[in-house]
Amino acid sequence: MNFRILRIELRRSLAPWAGLAVLAIALAYLLLIPGPWQQDGARWTAQWTSMALWTRYPLFFLLPLAVGLGALQGLRDPRAKMAELLASTPRPARHRASVLGGATGLALVSGFALVVLLGAVLVLRGDATYHHPGWLPISLIGAFALVAGAVLGMGVARAVPSALTPPVLAVGGLVLGFLLRQTSDTALPQSTAPNPLSLLSPAVAEVREPLLTLTGPVHLGQALWLLGMAVTGLALLAAATARTRLLALAPLVAGGVVALLVLPSAPRGTYVIDRAAAAQVCDGPVCVTRAHEGRLGALAGPGRETLRVLRLALGDRAPRVIHETVVPRGSFGKVDRAPGVLLVDFDDRAIGGAEGKTLTRALVGQGMAPLCGARSATESGAVEEAAAQSIGAAWVLGGLKPLDGTMHDARSQGEKAVPAWQKLTALPRPEQQKRIDAMHAAAVSCSGDALTALGGVK
Repeated sequence: MNFRILRIELRRSLAPWAGLAVLAIALAYLLLIPGPWQQDGARWTAQWTSMALWTRYPLFFLLPLAVGLGALQGLRDPRAKMAELLASTPRPARHRASVLGGATGLALVSGFALVVLLGAVLVLRGDATYHHPGWLPISLIGAFALVAGAVLGMGVARAVPSALTPPVLAVGGLVLGFLLRQTSDTALPQSTAPNPLSLLSPAVAEVREPLLTLTGPVHLGQALWLLGMAVTGLALLAAATARTRLLALAPLVAGGVVALLVLPSAPRGTYVIDRAAAAQVCDGPVCVTRAHEGRLGALAGPGRETLRVLRLALGDRAPRVIHETVVPRGSFGKVDRAPGVLLVDFDDRAIGGAEGKTLTRALVGQGMAPLCGARSATESGAVEEAAAQSIGAAWVLGGLKPLDGTMHDARSQGEKAVPAWQKLTALPRPEQQKRIDAMHAAAVSCSGDALTALGGVK
C-alpha cells in the first residue's frame, strides 16, 4: 500500500470523521449517560475485563453506524461519476480497494482504541489489583468488528450504488443487532436467538459479574466471521462484473458457516469464570477474590469480629469463614451457599460501601439472615430482608438501626422492623433465641420469609 496515497485518503475522505464519530459517541455513552456501566464492582473502569466488555457493549449501535459510514464512503466514486475513468487506469482495482478500506479501517480502529486507552488509564488510576492480558482479545475483536463492518458496507455500496444503500444497511444492522442481542437477566447472558447465531454479533451483554469473561471458541468463531465479512467487502470493492460480485460472497458464507460450527452452542460455553481472578486471597478466615484483593485489609478486622459474635449468637450453626461470592447469578437468581460460609458480595452496597463498625453490623446482619437473592444498586431486595437483617444485627450488637446501603429508606425499614423488634424484645431470652434461630433457618434455607419466621408482621 502506498502510504502517501493513504495520507491523502485520510485527509480528503470521510474516514477521519468515522473515527471521530465512534470515539465521541462511545465516550458520550459511557461517561455521560447513567447506566450499570457506571455502577458497582462491574463498572467499566473497575477491572480490565469489565472495561473491555463494556467498551464492546455499544457495538450493537456502533457497528451499524460503521457499516453505514462505510457504505457512504463506498458511494464516493459512483457519486462523482468516476467509476469508468478509474476502471480505465492501469492501477489494479484491488489497490484502490485496499487504500479505501485501509484508511477507513485505520480511522475506526484509532477511535475505538482511544476509548479503550481511556478505560485502561482509568482502571490503572483506580483500585484494581488484578492485572492480566486476558482482556486484549475482547478489545481486539471489537476493533476488528468495526473495520469488517465498514469494509463490508463499502463493498455493498459499490455493488449497489444507490443513495438508499447506506441508511438501509445501517438500519438493517441495528435491527439485526437488537434481535441477536444478549441479556443478563439469567446467571449467564443469553439471547432469544440460538446461541451460536447470537454470537455472530460482536456486541456483548451488560456486565453484571466482574469475574466473567468470554471463552476462546467465542474469540475464534467471531474472528473467522469478521474475517469473512472483511474479505467479502474488499472483494466487492474490487469486483467489476456480476460474476465476480457473486463469487465475492463466498468468504462471507464460508466464514459464517465455520463460525457457527466453532461458536459454543450454549451460554455455558460462552461465558466462564476467570479462575485466576476468582482465586481466593485470605487473611485468616476472611477471604476475597484476587480481583478484589485490595479490599481484604478493610474487610479482615470487621470480618473476624463478625465471626466471633455470630459464634456466640448461633453456636454450631454460625459460619466459620467469610468468602466473597464467585458464582454467577441472574437478576432473580438464588444465592448458592456452602455450609459454614458467610458469603459477601461487594456489589451489595450495604457491605461494599461500608467500613469499620458499619461494615461489622452489615456483616452480622448478613450472617444472621443471609440473603437469598441479589442486592445491588439496581436490585433492591425485599424490604423484609433488610428489616430481618437489621433485627438480627441489633439482637447481637444492640441498638436497632436501619441497614445502610439499600434502596429502602429508614422509614420503610422501620415500618417492618420496629414492630417485630418490640415483639421480640418483650419475650424471655430463651424464647428470643428460638425466634432468632427460626429466622436464621428460614433465611439459610430460602424456604420462607425470615421476618415472618421471627414472628414479625408483613
